[in-house]
Amino acid sequence: MAAIGRKPAPMVADFEAQIQAGLIHAAFDAKGALLGFIVFFPKDDHMFLENVAVDPSAAGRGIGKLLIGYCEEAARREGLGSIRLYTNEKMTENLAIYPHLGFAETERRSEDGFNRVYFEKRLD
Repeated sequence: MAAIGRKPAPMVADFEAQIQAGLIHAAFDAKGALLGFIVFFPKDDHMFLENVAVDPSAAGRGIGKLLIGYCEEAARREGLGSIRLYTNEKMTENLAIYPHLGFAETERRSEDGFNRVYFEKRLD
C-alpha cells in the first residue's frame, strides 16, 4: 500500500505492537490477498479511528466503507456514542469521502507540524 514513485515517509506507528494488541483489523479476498486494514481503539467516550488504508488494486470496491462499518459495529458493541478521526488537510480525497460516510467536520488546527482536519460520526 506504499505510494508508487515516491520515497515512502518513515513509519511512526508500531504496527507489530498494534497487531499484538488487537487494534488492527484487515480485509482479505478469497485467495488471502490483503485488500485493506483499519486501526481503531476506544478513547474516553468514543472510538478513535487512527488509520484506514485500502490497497490501490482494490480501490473503488467498497473496502474502505466495509472497514469503517466494522469500526462502527465495534463502537456500538462497546457502548460508545461516536467515532472520531483526523486527517491531513492535504488529503483531499479523505476530506471528500468522510462526509459521504456520515462524518461531520468538527475543527481544523495545526498540530505537530501538520494542518489537521477533525471529523466525528455520531452513532445515535
